[in-house]
Amino acid sequence: MARRHPVLRGLVILGAVSLTLVVIAMGLAVVVGGDGSSLAGRLSFGPSVAVIELRGVIEDAAETVEALDRFRKQDSVVAVVVRLNTPGGAVPPAQEIYDALWRVRAQKPVVASLGNVAASAGYYIASAANTIVASPGTLTGSIGVIMELPYYGQLADKVGVSEQVVKSGEFKDIGHPLRELKPEERALLQGMIDDVLGQFVDAVARGRKMDPARVRELADGRVFSGAQARAVGLVDQLGGLEEATELAWTLAGQSGEPRVTTLRTRRRVWWLQLLDRTALGEAILRRVLPDSVVPGGGFLSLYRGPGPQ
Repeated sequence: MARRHPVLRGLVILGAVSLTLVVIAMGLAVVVGGDGSSLAGRLSFGPSVAVIELRGVIEDAAETVEALDRFRKQDSVVAVVVRLNTPGGAVPPAQEIYDALWRVRAQKPVVASLGNVAASAGYYIASAANTIVASPGTLTGSIGVIMELPYYGQLADKVGVSEQVVKSGEFKDIGHPLRELKPEERALLQGMIDDVLGQFVDAVARGRKMDPARVRELADGRVFSGAQARAVGLVDQLGGLEEATELAWTLAGQSGEPRVTTLRTRRRVWWLQLLDRTALGEAILRRVLPDSVVPGGGFLSLYRGPGPQ
């Protein structure tokens, strides 16, 4: 019987080992789910606390809502912690996440853990939790709504650019960037802003079990430290993510050390987030990424000021 060539045998062994590693890697990818959730959490047995992280500007709710509905239906998940590191974002996605948290809250405890910043739409979401936990230095609050309309009229005059508009109604081109708002247009938009602010106030009042009049007193856009927010009733206790997780575990009637499943939602790469903070960047993104979610349209509940360093 002819002997196999040692080089050929080595290649066969190497190929077998490589194939095994690929299979293992694919298996792990399935377990982790491709969403950045911790492997330890996915492999944990018995009851666990699901921690879902929301980071950056809130632009879309689909992934978060899907995860929350999944956690709500999983018997092994006994409580949910939503970890917020966000200055806020678009109002409708925040409202969708808020509603999804209420669906979870109807069946199991929900705790909000506020990180460096959890302001505007971030606090809107947090208010749906049974309990809100914040670090003393967390930046939160900023209850309010803003609509930003760019105006380039003076620049257009300098470079000799103009535009003629044919419209079907008086307000069809409201917010046109080459002309200033008319008083009646500003009044119309202010009415819409006030309406959405009322929705924000009602949502916080419902979640925090506060008098809407008291919430409205705090809803002038001001920000609070975590310690200040606790003093005015916007936060229940001071602490970090670990304390929030332990609290959720206890509220679920569990004892001992909590088991945790962590889910980190996907986010766009940093340079895209940085670019779309400017009007020029928004225009570029809409040109090169027409199907992407780009802030700038609709209502924003977004804190624009400095944050803790």
